[in-house]
Amino acid sequence: MNKFSRRQWLRQCSQAAPVLAALNSVETFAQTGKRKPLPASGGISLNEDNSHFFSTRAGKKLDAETVASWVDQYANTQVRELMLSPNAMRTSFASKVWDPIWKGYDPTGADDQPLLASTAPAARAGARKWIHTAWQLHQNGIDPYQLWITRARKHGISSWISMRMNDVHDVDDERSYMHSDFWRQNPQFRRIDYRLDRSADRAFDYGHKEVRDYHFTLIRELVERYDFDGLELDWMRFGFHFKPGHERQGAELMTEFTAEVRRLLNSWERRRGHKIRLGARVPSRPQTALGLGYDPAIWARRGLIDMLVVTPFWASIETDMPIELWRELLRGTSVTLAAGLEVLIRSHPDSKQFQKNTLETVRGAAASLLDRGADRIYLFNYMDSQTAMDDLENYPKLLREVGQAETLAGKSRRHVMTFADTWAPGEPQAVTLPRRCAAEKWQAFRLATGPVPISGTVSALLGIEGLTEADVKAGEVRINGEICQSAGRAELKAPKPEAPVFRFAIPRTLLNRGYNLIEFTAKRDCQIVWAEIAIES
Repeated sequence: MNKFSRRQWLRQCSQAAPVLAALNSVETFAQTGKRKPLPASGGISLNEDNSHFFSTRAGKKLDAETVASWVDQYANTQVRELMLSPNAMRTSFASKVWDPIWKGYDPTGADDQPLLASTAPAARAGARKWIHTAWQLHQNGIDPYQLWITRARKHGISSWISMRMNDVHDVDDERSYMHSDFWRQNPQFRRIDYRLDRSADRAFDYGHKEVRDYHFTLIRELVERYDFDGLELDWMRFGFHFKPGHERQGAELMTEFTAEVRRLLNSWERRRGHKIRLGARVPSRPQTALGLGYDPAIWARRGLIDMLVVTPFWASIETDMPIELWRELLRGTSVTLAAGLEVLIRSHPDSKQFQKNTLETVRGAAASLLDRGADRIYLFNYMDSQTAMDDLENYPKLLREVGQAETLAGKSRRHVMTFADTWAPGEPQAVTLPRRCAAEKWQAFRLATGPVPISGTVSALLGIEGLTEADVKAGEVRINGEICQSAGRAELKAPKPEAPVFRFAIPRTLLNRGYNLIEFTAKRDCQIVWAEIAIES
């Protein structure tokens, strides 16, 4: 979206003034290169989803100490907040107000029992691991969330409950074991009834008071049941909460809903004797958030939230989130700003490769986002097994490195161009790759790479379809306007494109702090599907 159309769009929004002021500030930074010093911060917020522990510990002896000890792996790391997710449409604990995941489950029945009958036969055993383990813990009088909160506190880790506000996994199957009776029995409360192009089409419409009340009952139960340090409203599962075209009215409802939660937490602070923080996960860009009915700037200025996580949904880590703009929107508040990182990494939305981040690509994203002003790195789907990095042997390093600029300094890191995967209905979508390159025409790619390294080698890496190595050498690559020499084909480790990758040496003195520009031209038509700047220590 160009500057004029973006401003024009924002003027139509209820809270345009602060966004426009932020745009002016960010544009001033882009022109001057000056950056105000940031307060000391850093650290990791780590999300544990509602099924992972139960699925991966199935069949093991799980007494209270064994369950509690799961938290121990995060002691003496950079994890400052442990975000424990207890629900999707159903809960993984014995809720009295929502359906627990084991409702309708026969522990002695076959895998094709009624609860699992609509699940694909190959997936039934895996689904049952989650259901049975959660059920068995309940039968044994073990509440894992209570144990984890207590153990986290012992280690000095802030314990949070992260409630998924509109999870719609598997909604193409109306009878899935994941779905609540309330969702099945009330199709009139869904966002869209005329299509099913994506899962969020079948999400609840928060425009209905019944929907808001239903979700608030679980919030109330969670607050009463657990003595946590913070409650996160995870609006990014699955991100769309209002009937299309009703998002502006929805923003007012969502702000009032957030205020109601804040009032509830305030009342429990007096009973618990400590502060209970409130957080929210929202889309990565302010204009998209506004277009979907979120108004985090208002939540922050009204003192409703203490933490804001800006993030993609799922399809890829987003390496170029506008952290500076969010910082300006939060100016004058004490809200912690966290940059959310997803575990997948893809260069463009049409890519059929669903690769996972490695330590080096997370380092790259984290170094840049912290340098741009993020207070936290928030890891989503970075668990200790199964839903995790492919190079899981580096998990301990990840937990001890990626939350602080100081511990990232001097380490190898990769800065890969990705994309934003969440857009408001009708919002123009900007995607850089793949890029068709006509012969002898210049193409430009801008990557955010964070601080300039003081040592090591720097390379530009381009995944190019349709050219030989000789063709690439006959072309030209420039970094920030200066020509760079071709280093030939690169043997890139995953994540990588299916196309051939070509390396270009970058003198370290050419790098800018923040954004760096790769320009490319060739003698023949081609297509670029991957762009990266790699720093090797």
